Amino acid sequence: MASTARSSSTLLKRFLATRLNQSRSVTYMPRPGDGAPRAVTLIPGDGIGPLVTGAVEQVMEAMHAPVYFEKFEVHGDMKAVPPAVIESIRKNKVCLKGGLATPMGGGVSSLNVQLRKELDLYASLVNCFNLPGITTRHDNVDIVVIRENTEGEYSGLEHEVVPGVVESLKVITKFCSERIAKYAFEYAYLNNRKKVTAVHKANIMKLADGLFLESCREVATKYPGIKYNEIIVDNCCMQLVSKPEQFDVMVTPNLYGNLVANTAAGIAGGTGVMPGGNVGAEHAVFEQGASAGNVGSGKEVEEKKANPVALLLSSAMMLRHLQFPAFADRLETAVKRVILEGQYRTHDLGGTSSTQEVVDAVLDALN
Repeated sequence: MASTARSSSTLLKRFLATRLNQSRSVTYMPRPGDGAPRAVTLIPGDGIGPLVTGAVEQVMEAMHAPVYFEKFEVHGDMKAVPPAVIESIRKNKVCLKGGLATPMGGGVSSLNVQLRKELDLYASLVNCFNLPGITTRHDNVDIVVIRENTEGEYSGLEHEVVPGVVESLKVITKFCSERIAKYAFEYAYLNNRKKVTAVHKANIMKLADGLFLESCREVATKYPGIKYNEIIVDNCCMQLVSKPEQFDVMVTPNLYGNLVANTAAGIAGGTGVMPGGNVGAEHAVFEQGASAGNVGSGKEVEEKKANPVALLLSSAMMLRHLQFPAFADRLETAVKRVILEGQYRTHDLGGTSSTQEVVDAVLDALN
């Protein structure tokens, strides 16, 4: 009898496990009309941009995702972002973009920076995490870098005082420091994150970075359930490459965030697989998370072997932002399955696949 009871118990557990695996949880309760397709501004950009944005278009079409794209040609050598593009983003509230090349020197401003300032996209978010199937030096990496996007060293206030002497002003304000700190703590609170780390150089820039830290400390007192600590940026870089698993959410001024996000991306698998976006109170622009190499090399463009994973994952973030979580989950699951299986990978992940071969594998995984 005991043997029969144990056998029955085992069968019951298997049955329940099967039922649980087959059940679907309610992830989002839409309001009437929420399923209407949403317009998204699309900027293919320069270099590998058209390749990877084309990959997203194919996947969205295959999923029958409730979005459609308004496409605009914008290139980094333009003097300014065309007014029609800004108007489209203001109307649609959401944009997906490939990389825009930024000319070095010569007084030409970055169109990426112009977009952020014009639309007040004050928070840049890059999620750097280990993807199963990609071998990295460190495990258990899951870092979110939240970077102030509108001031600091990127203020663009530069002038030549006398020939051979240039002044470049770093601007830090209480208003911008407080709102990026609030965004970081709110993100941590809503996403069940446990710790926020402020990155600074207040030991040297006592007033500017001191103001940033003061703002972070004030906001931290309003979130007692989230641990808060601070780290000097040079020590932060050393800790990132030696023990990155200690970090959770990081909040930074503008320049430090760029450096920290790219370092964290390199640790977790490379810039080709890290999603990200820029968000403000009204608008959001999603793009490859880490900026290094975001327009790729001429060889990647010529051979059509750019890695589309980062922008595919960024587009999943976009779908979640648009409140289409089931489509986002489906896309992320398909991309992660392709990476885990390892048969189709671009050169940066140790493979030889083309962009289209990776896209085709993702399309197969969606079925």
